[in-house]
Amino acid sequence: MSNDKKSLSAFSLMMISVAAVLSVRNFPSMATYGWSSIGWYVLGTILFLLPMTLVSAELATGWNKGGGVYSWVREAFGEKAGFIAVFCEWSNNLVWFPTVLSFIAGTIAYIFSPDLANNGLFMFITMMAVFWLSTIVSLLGSDITSRINNIGVVLGSLVPSVLLAILGIAYALSDRHVVLPVFSLDATLPGIHLTTVPFVASVILMFAGMEMSGFHAMDVKNPHRDYPRAMFGAAVIVFLMSVFGTLAMSAVIPVKELNLTAGLMQAFESFLKSFGMSWATPLVAILVALGGFALLTTWLIGPILGLNVTAHSGDMPPFTRKLNKRGVPVFMLVFQGIIATMLSLLYVVLPSVNQAYWILSAITVLLLSITYMLLFAAAIILRIRQPDVPRAFRIPGGMVGMWIVAGLGFLSTAFAFIVGLLPPAGMALFPPSAGFHSTVASFLSGFMHKKIVSEVTAEMVAALPTAAYIAIMLFGTAVLALPPLLILKFRKQSWIEK
Repeated sequence: MSNDKKSLSAFSLMMISVAAVLSVRNFPSMATYGWSSIGWYVLGTILFLLPMTLVSAELATGWNKGGGVYSWVREAFGEKAGFIAVFCEWSNNLVWFPTVLSFIAGTIAYIFSPDLANNGLFMFITMMAVFWLSTIVSLLGSDITSRINNIGVVLGSLVPSVLLAILGIAYALSDRHVVLPVFSLDATLPGIHLTTVPFVASVILMFAGMEMSGFHAMDVKNPHRDYPRAMFGAAVIVFLMSVFGTLAMSAVIPVKELNLTAGLMQAFESFLKSFGMSWATPLVAILVALGGFALLTTWLIGPILGLNVTAHSGDMPPFTRKLNKRGVPVFMLVFQGIIATMLSLLYVVLPSVNQAYWILSAITVLLLSITYMLLFAAAIILRIRQPDVPRAFRIPGGMVGMWIVAGLGFLSTAFAFIVGLLPPAGMALFPPSAGFHSTVASFLSGFMHKKIVSEVTAEMVAALPTAAYIAIMLFGTAVLALPPLLILKFRKQSWIEK
């Protein structure tokens, strides 16, 4: 890229990064932590947010060939790893779509009746209407989607975040009742134990997307000076808006009453009602829904374009790379729509909307973790194997700096993958019945003493829900992460573009 195109200032890049990461829909899952959400955000910023921005900047300015994650991981580990990385980046969206759709549907419910947010049938119908409308819009090309995104990011993310923070501060300074306990420094520390640690995956999901800023690193006038400044500024803004928004939600909504899909509107409704402005709740709902629609429309097509690079490399059948007149991969767009529709049925099948939301969010984090672990590892390998490749931005500190930054990112992402396999407190997908307990006890009674049978049976029954949950998470992740291995195994020579 020529120097005359390097027109982005540090401030512009900072705003791009904020828009890529900050999403008000993620606040409810962190609001369950109260004051300790501050500690989780600090850990997430240090261990993941900053490493991801710095690593992606070096990779983007050193291997700016198009394809993003696919090109970077392929350069370090070969074609299979690159395909898996970009496939996980795409397939995680298949699981992510129902969660963002549920957020939009839960928000739309507040335009009519908040109770509809807990109605599975209403949620599914609304989700499908929004999803296929956004798919149709995506078929119209990038010009239309970019315009919607520019408006939606401001109206649907930045404005609601600022408004929520202002309402929260005004509410706290008044004599109104605050659900949060009295502040103390100890309360900000994250409570790490088996029943709560799975929610750390929400921090990773919250900060996912910061690597997108790396694609703009070559457009900055002075990457060595401006990029770190922009990233630091973006991290501060994302951190502060996330903390204030989350705490504002925690101040008015008790944890037991918090709805993961409609928690944002729950908070707005409580704030506006307390200030005698209930009439504004539907207006805010429209604003937030518009922002969610813009976010969805943007991400519907983005990962597909990345996957399309692999199709042009001959890793996928020719029909998957065919474009319409506006340059949109029609087959892949419709194909992902069908899969996302099937996954959205979980909101009808599962007894709890919160349960469906959490399961899909957890699988999303597992798939993202695979992509990010490959990305962090690729940065280290490329610094070792190709140290002389020109990079407009380098992580400072030589190899030591690279190992610290990318190493922290890799370990934190690996940790998020592990804890993402564990069910959160209170979630039992298959609570064992009394009949099951007695059946297991009868089976074991012929081999053990009755007292031992009772103890062993109790332990087995208690462990069953966790084991079943982990099995579901692993199976779902494997189904969405490993198809590239099968595709490459049966790849034909005719797939290679001539």
